[in-house]
Amino acid sequence: MTLDHVAPRRGQTAYDRRDNLVLACKLCNAAKRDLAPIAFLLGRRSRATHLLRYGAHLSPMLIDLARSLAPEEEDESPYRD
Repeated sequence: MTLDHVAPRRGQTAYDRRDNLVLACKLCNAAKRDLAPIAFLLGRRSRATHLLRYGAHLSPMLIDLARSLAPEEEDESPYRD
């Protein structure tokens, strides 16, 4: 596990405050690099699909954006019959 800056440090005024740090595995932290969180999360269709499955608590605008990026067959409930 590593600590990732939610708001990127490079070229930004991000702080090493608790509200800007999250736990991330090394692979995810390296993949996110200096991207803004939304750019990282929606940068791949598979991540948009995960947001649709597990992000019901997120804003409707973010859910709509994820829905527009996710493949249609993936835009279903994870609790299938």
